[in-house]
Amino acid sequence: MTKKNIIIIGAAGRDFHNFNTYYRGNESYNVVAFTAAQIPDIDGRSYPTELAGEAYPNGIPIYKQEDLANLIASFDVEECVFAYSDIHYEEVMGISAIVNAAGADFTLLGPKKTQLKSKKPVISVTAVRTGAGKSQTSRKVIESLMAKGIKVIAVRHPMPYGDLNAQRVQRFETVEDLEKHLCTIEEMEEYEPHVSRGNVIYAGVDYADILMAAENDPNGCDVILWDGGNNDFSFYQADLGITVLDPHRPGHELKYYPGEVSLRQADVTIINKIDSASSESIAIVEGNIQATNPNATIIKADSTITVDHPELIKNKNVLIVEDGPTVTHGGMVIGAGTVAAERLGANSIVNPHPYAVGKIIDTYEKYPHVGKILPAMGYGKEQLKDLETTINNADCDTVIIGTPIDLSRIITINKPTTRVHYELNELEGPNLDTILDSFIEKYQLGKN
Repeated sequence: MTKKNIIIIGAAGRDFHNFNTYYRGNESYNVVAFTAAQIPDIDGRSYPTELAGEAYPNGIPIYKQEDLANLIASFDVEECVFAYSDIHYEEVMGISAIVNAAGADFTLLGPKKTQLKSKKPVISVTAVRTGAGKSQTSRKVIESLMAKGIKVIAVRHPMPYGDLNAQRVQRFETVEDLEKHLCTIEEMEEYEPHVSRGNVIYAGVDYADILMAAENDPNGCDVILWDGGNNDFSFYQADLGITVLDPHRPGHELKYYPGEVSLRQADVTIINKIDSASSESIAIVEGNIQATNPNATIIKADSTITVDHPELIKNKNVLIVEDGPTVTHGGMVIGAGTVAAERLGANSIVNPHPYAVGKIIDTYEKYPHVGKILPAMGYGKEQLKDLETTINNADCDTVIIGTPIDLSRIITINKPTTRVHYELNELEGPNLDTILDSFIEKYQLGKN
């Protein structure tokens, strides 16, 4: 039987998972290449044979997505599989046009072919856009379950941007584990809030191996918590699905792939940030939930913001560092740091553009919508150093750190800093604690 030549179009996450769950060992297909987009400097690698399997003795090369049309021709590709997230429908179909024009089919794999079944009950936390509030929702779920004596192991959507073999299965229990695994800023933003609260979180490349390790974690495991990334749907079959929506981007829940999938699959929907969004925007989001998933429970919540040193903001000229993915491909023009600056009476927000160097300049060129905020970009040593230099070049009184990690722990900042923290606070509808009580009762958790 002749194998069909395949390219998987990805961004170092969903693409590898789709390969592992559907194409690895599948005699009908030959995956000739991955393409990489969205994240800087992740092309030029290979998916190693140790992960790809014996059918790929030389591994699978990873190219820039810009080379897609030429790759289809040179590898005689019959089918391209789109496999990354938080992408506008127009962009998805634009990529499909490139694929079809080159003569190949365009495919989207769904949950039946890619989701894994756990031996433990699974709660998934996903969102319709990156930056909607998944992280604080995941933390709220975990804290509630742990307070009830339930042992929770979190598994994070992948961010394998380094040595893929070394990242096959990663376990994080302490802050020191972040350094051991050479984490990027994006990874630390997701893992550090978990480990600082005493919770174990897994991530990596092979999510079947990760699931087995999580289920058998030495600390014990009653529940798996899927902590989603971007707006992707869960890699694991969920017994309770929670999806977070952002009224600062009303209508995006029906315009971005695969966020609408997450919305339609949800048991519980959370409209977050209602304290800082307009009533009209909230109504649009609520109406779209009711139209697409009328059986979903709706909770309205805010992201309660606290600041370590508010006196460093009031009447000060501030430089704001926000969560990278949220304000780059997430499309947000403000974040928690900006909200804190406005609420606490900053004198001015300093424009970081004139002070940018190196890869930070590249980031602004790639994402021209990013205004007077500095994305916390740090996918490699060079980019991290450029972030540090940009901050230290800036003429400001205070640096507001609006990311979930303490940047001053990993770079040297030559001026006063204050961190912004944000937690989920349910305001309308049933609270998560009540929903989790029903979940615990249904699966008889904590009875042994």
